[in-house]
Amino acid sequence: MAGIDTTEPIYKVAVEKNLAMRTRDGLTLRADVYHPDAPGKFPVRVMRTPYDKSQQLALLERDYLAPRGYVVVVQDTRGRFASEGEFYPFIHEPADGYDTIEWAAALPWSNSKVATVGQSYLGLTQYLAGVLAPPHLQAMVPVSGPVTYFESCVWRRGVFELAWMLSYFNFMARNKLDRDGVLTEYQPIFDSWLRDPAIPLSALSDEAFRHVPVLDWAERLKPGAPYFADYLRNWTDGPYWQATDPRPLCRNVTVPMMHVGSWYDAFQYDTLAMFTQLRRDAATERARCGQRLIMGPWGHLLPYAVPTSRGAGDIDFGPEAKVELLIEQERWLRAILDGRDEEASAGPPVRIFVMGENRWRDENEWPLARTRYTNLWLSGSGHANSLRGDGMLGYEAPGDEPADGYVYDPNDPVPTRGGTVLGLPPGVYDQREIENRDDVLVYTSAPLASDTEVTGPISLRLHAASSAPDTDFVAKLVDVRSDGYAHNIAEGVVRARFRESLTAPSPIVPGKIYEYSIDMWSTSHVFKAGHRFRLEVTSSNFPRWDRNPNSGHPFGVDREFTTARQTIFHDRAHQSHLILPIIPR
Repeated sequence: MAGIDTTEPIYKVAVEKNLAMRTRDGLTLRADVYHPDAPGKFPVRVMRTPYDKSQQLALLERDYLAPRGYVVVVQDTRGRFASEGEFYPFIHEPADGYDTIEWAAALPWSNSKVATVGQSYLGLTQYLAGVLAPPHLQAMVPVSGPVTYFESCVWRRGVFELAWMLSYFNFMARNKLDRDGVLTEYQPIFDSWLRDPAIPLSALSDEAFRHVPVLDWAERLKPGAPYFADYLRNWTDGPYWQATDPRPLCRNVTVPMMHVGSWYDAFQYDTLAMFTQLRRDAATERARCGQRLIMGPWGHLLPYAVPTSRGAGDIDFGPEAKVELLIEQERWLRAILDGRDEEASAGPPVRIFVMGENRWRDENEWPLARTRYTNLWLSGSGHANSLRGDGMLGYEAPGDEPADGYVYDPNDPVPTRGGTVLGLPPGVYDQREIENRDDVLVYTSAPLASDTEVTGPISLRLHAASSAPDTDFVAKLVDVRSDGYAHNIAEGVVRARFRESLTAPSPIVPGKIYEYSIDMWSTSHVFKAGHRFRLEVTSSNFPRWDRNPNSGHPFGVDREFTTARQTIFHDRAHQSHLILPIIPR
């Protein structure tokens, strides 16, 4: 392998089906192994998947890498398809991943140098194995792997990610039903919840999403996803979620990683969190300096095999968005495995796609050191409801002015329209239909005099009161184009009782003003001259997030909802403001 530096396929490929590996607790996991049909030993790429090792999420890397001189191991994770055991998300992946990497290093075609690749759950399995530091592991390429389970993944600061959780585990349940020999019995029931039964990973129907109490889904999904009940019962942060969070173990990591994510990815937060923490805390200087980050303009499932200028939703991001991610990964991995660390780590470690300008740019760190965090203050005359209102965003703090208010009715929630979603169409969509609702407060800046770049983490400090003992506040940043199109950039949510702690929620006093910090995640986007900043404030984004019933009851038990009167303050004593990461130009 040494000295070969080409992206052209050069080998015929032989396949070994369903090779058995014994885990440390005595179960058999099975893998298909693709290797060059030629003498010699080759570096290994391990992929561990719960989605069936013969299906599409594994085929792209397999078909690309094996003809280029790699042994590609594609394994069904525990309790899925050909592998023994019972599937329980996350729990077994650290030990099983470690065992698989060491097993793969000893395969007859292996030169003992192992790397891992894969996206989504296949990225998660990498992070969880990597923090255990398998001796033969050399490098990892996690793509869009979730790790912040309660903070920003399964839950979002205490708000349940309803749409993707229900859609995803409806899909995942089918393999267990099949393994248990009852798929025929249950499939009509599971299909009845789907928007389109012809697509197993389809979003659920409106009726299914609206079903209450939400806790009923523990019993509904029990035949195929019995662990889902634990997801619903553990509605606060704590040992259940923290047990498999890899971030505290980043100090054990000894290998370089190329982290790949995107601005409209449901796991954007996780990709950025793991890159920044490993760059700071990894066990060795080689590992710390070897962390690389690529952030593109796409949704969750990235354009691997067919590069596209479209990211997600309405937007064409131009010719620079057409990238060959597999080529970039393979070149980086080859350098690492050939011992050319200096080449692999040469140049800036961060590569971001700057939307609006639609070009790639290299950076030395994340967030960018030159960022100027800039406050945009909410203001108005007390009538910011909808596009027809008087809500404003500006660079001057407000004086004494009236508050804005709206009624949040969980029976008539604000609908999800794009964003960093999974289980629903992600990305960019015109928000004006949403902004025409009276339960959406709209704050808009004056037209920008020049191009303004926003790159980095975005947050909102919101002073608000509610008539309820618990409620939600949702924020969305929008780029208003010259033709009026309202282009969603970033969004966030806070559940009032989690305002101070994710582990110890506490009710609010109806009518009392609280300051809420809403993390809207990150972006890289240029607002062009003549465009305007816009902030939406409301109390729902459904069915992405579950509807807060405004009762203050434990999660998921309510069968009926009540309305809440929400009041948003922006005066001298309660200066609600958006914090934007402005990059000097």
